[in-house]
Amino acid sequence: MSRRIVIVGGGPAGVGAALGARQQDAAAEITLVNDEQHEPYEKPPLSKAVLTGRAMPEHAPIAGPKGVAGANITLKTARVTAIDKASRTVVTESGERIPYDSLVLATGSRNRILPMFPHDRPGIYYLRTADEALALKAHLGLAKSLILIGGGVVGLEVAASAAELGIKVTVIEIAPRILARVCDHETSAIIHQRHREHGVDVQTETVCVGLQALPDGKLAVVTKNSDTFPADLIVVGAGAVPDDALAQAAGLAVQDGILVDDRGRTSEPDIFAAGDCTRFAGPNGPVRLENWRHAQEHGAVVGRNAAGGDAAYNPVPSFWSEQYDLYIQGMGWPVAQPSARVRRKVSDKATVLFELDGANIAYAIGINAQRDIATIRRLIERQVAVDAAELADPSKQLNAMLKPKS
Repeated sequence: MSRRIVIVGGGPAGVGAALGARQQDAAAEITLVNDEQHEPYEKPPLSKAVLTGRAMPEHAPIAGPKGVAGANITLKTARVTAIDKASRTVVTESGERIPYDSLVLATGSRNRILPMFPHDRPGIYYLRTADEALALKAHLGLAKSLILIGGGVVGLEVAASAAELGIKVTVIEIAPRILARVCDHETSAIIHQRHREHGVDVQTETVCVGLQALPDGKLAVVTKNSDTFPADLIVVGAGAVPDDALAQAAGLAVQDGILVDDRGRTSEPDIFAAGDCTRFAGPNGPVRLENWRHAQEHGAVVGRNAAGGDAAYNPVPSFWSEQYDLYIQGMGWPVAQPSARVRRKVSDKATVLFELDGANIAYAIGINAQRDIATIRRLIERQVAVDAAELADPSKQLNAMLKPKS
């Protein structure tokens, strides 16, 4: 009898798991259960090309032009509401029971909803799905002003897209600088300056204390300093929380994410989990990652294991962001106290900042340095000892550092 593999979630982790399972077991019956009425699509374009009208969500199917059906994977549109571990079935909202031999939870994450900015209030938007992106795009076409709550990666992508559409944008960030979680002060300042050049007003160290409805239909954000910022609409980018409710209700071990081992196995041997919804062992303790590459690669490993494989997941985390003409990439595991920070100026428009842990690169973030970042990934993966002076010298080729010293 063919192995029955059920995957819950149609994001990059879910699709990665389905494709990985198919690679491992050509005869398996694989069912991907997705609660969106779409062929699984890439999320990164939602805050960029979709908002600016250069693309639609369906233009970027995760599994390619043939979709998941091209890999003989059954796509079922339904919302899973329960896991019956005793009978090894998942139960959908309509009451349908889908049996499994192996189950993969790839439920992703949910927007962190701020009580001051309820998601169902007209004029307030959060961004995670195609439907949310298209609703926001429609309002942007009518708007002249926008407030963005939060200066993180996705929020700043929305700010850049709106500014390119000619909309007056104000970013309100509680931290002393934008992108504080992912980059150093100097890189943050470069990106901040590019937003300023495009007319974006970035308000840092600013706390929102109130929301007002104005007579002209606009909304106004009131800050702790008693400043008032009016706008036609508000987009909230306050981060995400793991969508682990289904796992928790089933009695799986959960701790701000579904706890999994390096094979993606949960506290139940026949239930696996992958992607944003999980917490796994990183080099500095349990960690949860939220980015596209992690979700896809973790999903692929976990899918193979759910289909009988035995592969370990040992990632080098990475992210990327496109804002105006800046292509921003981060790579590696940041350490609390780097032994050194080294800046490498690749060109007038390209730079890389390295954080070292002893003689090894722990983390790097680059702007318009795609070719260098590919080599840096290999330097991190192979734990190659590097010389800080050579890293800072753009005349020294990074590729040469991969070669053993004579």
